[in-house]
Amino acid sequence: MASGGSVEPERTEKITVNIGPVDLGRIDLLVQEGFFTTRTDFIRTAVRNQLAASASAIDSTVARRTLVLGSQHFSRRDLEAMRDAGERVHIRVLGLATVADDVPPDLAAATIASVEVLGAFRASRAVKAALGPRIV
Repeated sequence: MASGGSVEPERTEKITVNIGPVDLGRIDLLVQEGFFTTRTDFIRTAVRNQLAASASAIDSTVARRTLVLGSQHFSRRDLEAMRDAGERVHIRVLGLATVADDVPPDLAAATIASVEVLGAFRASRAVKAALGPRIV
């Protein structure tokens, strides 16, 4: 059925971060001095360090909330099998959840009971619209 496990490193999400001028100046100084190659390199490193420091809290919360850690993909065939078996799925992912582009909205609505994704949820606009309030 659905795959789970690893996050695809080449797929990233763009975010916007507001940083005060003094902190930005400090980052620029570290970049100028060669400690980091770019502002982005500094920010990614800072985020990774903070996530590493919080690893045990993240791990216990993932277990408590029964989240899939990494990625989970649902193909048309996966969802058709669920529909045929009279099953529905609750998508609960920390990372990336995807629904294949060839999944029609009615199939998604019939088989996906809820979507809770901490990270990114990728599906066609039509599927997202069909799931509407089921997406947390």
